[in-house]
Amino acid sequence: MNIHVSARAERDEPAFARDTVRGLSQHPKTLSPKYFYDETGSHLFEEITRLPEYYPTRTELGILREHGRGIAATIPENAALVEFGAGATTKARLLIAHNRISTYVPVDISGAFLNRQAEALRHDCPRLAVRPVVADFTQPFRLPDETTSLPKAGFFPGSTIGNFDPEEACTFLRTARDILGPGASFIVGVDLEKDGRTLKAAYDDEAGITSKFNKNILSRINRELNGDFNISLFTHRAIYNRASHRIEMHLVSDAAQTVHLLGHDFAFRAGESIHTESSYKYSIARFQELARRAGWTPDKVWTDERDMFSVHALRAD
Repeated sequence: MNIHVSARAERDEPAFARDTVRGLSQHPKTLSPKYFYDETGSHLFEEITRLPEYYPTRTELGILREHGRGIAATIPENAALVEFGAGATTKARLLIAHNRISTYVPVDISGAFLNRQAEALRHDCPRLAVRPVVADFTQPFRLPDETTSLPKAGFFPGSTIGNFDPEEACTFLRTARDILGPGASFIVGVDLEKDGRTLKAAYDDEAGITSKFNKNILSRINRELNGDFNISLFTHRAIYNRASHRIEMHLVSDAAQTVHLLGHDFAFRAGESIHTESSYKYSIARFQELARRAGWTPDKVWTDERDMFSVHALRAD
């Protein structure tokens, strides 16, 4: 299968347990969105990207198609393209098509989903070396040895940068710079500020797919950590926090209840929520300042006609 598993990924289950207990012990309660993406969560997210309300994916794809040649030109020749948090390879393929990339390194925490995507890409692009890495991309990890002598380019599409609070985003960008090394380029998708109605609809769709995606983290806790969440007693809620420039996802307890897992008891009041995700929205200037703080030099930026989304090219000088 040619999958590289980082030491950190091998310890992922204990990390999941530790982070879950810590998050549910806080006030307010939280769960890390990185644990959304087990196999079921990864498939549900791919469904979300096809929903009419969810503008980020189709808008970013439009930018990558329209400006793909210019975006690809920021990648060094014969580069290893490292995609942080790789899901489906749809967006990476738009860059690979411009023939500047010799090796593709998708990095994701969900090994089974990652492997299937890698095999499909190998079949469709037989001249491309595909070297998946199973790892928590938010932490330092080692790139495959085959990429040591190659120039590096990072790829972080989908506005996932918005799932970090600004200080965490700065830390992630520094970590990515350390992994990719001097002279690397980094292509980052960044969702832009817009009206609250559009944002709320994107994170609380009529079909209820985002609700299933959000609740799946409770199913994963039940399955992997022997929890006893009654999932029917939690409601998905999306809230636009204008002051913080972010949309928030919560799971709200519909009744007073106690949940048990790993020897711990977690009491919920009726109406109490678990904060599962924030998605920060940026202006172009605010994101570029964040990138500078993390040691990157902003190079170029592309947007759609309505300025809904942006794709940034950064340089590690």
